Amino acid sequence: MQEDIEYQVVEITEQPIALCQLLKIANMVGGGGEAKIVISEGYVLLNSEIEYQKRKKVFDGDIVEFNGDAIQIRLVQQEQPAAATDMQTAKGKKAKQTQQKPSAKKKSPKKPPEPEAPQSKRKPISF
Repeated sequence: MQEDIEYQVVEITEQPIALCQLLKIANMVGGGGEAKIVISEGYVLLNSEIEYQKRKKVFDGDIVEFNGDAIQIRLVQQEQPAAATDMQTAKGKKAKQTQQKPSAKKKSPKKPPEPEAPQSKRKPISF
């Protein structure tokens, strides 16, 4: 008989994500080193199969099991703030305006080369 396992949902904004990073994000391990060890020793299941690859790519809908806990990955889209969207449209309008007008190239004044740092008069140390 198969047990009903309750999945904790972990939301990510970008995919794929490395398995060791996912274990850290989900607070299933104390740190990255611990995550890599438990994966390499075969304590982590990815979609009901033992996974040994520390940087195995995990995608939306995958199920990760470790130490009696199970998590399911969900991809969520980040919403852009309204101000950022307005900025992008403003940039798009500016780009269209500059394309219509011919631009004159301005010559930038040449800068003189920077003087070299004076060399120290210390003798090199040898051991």
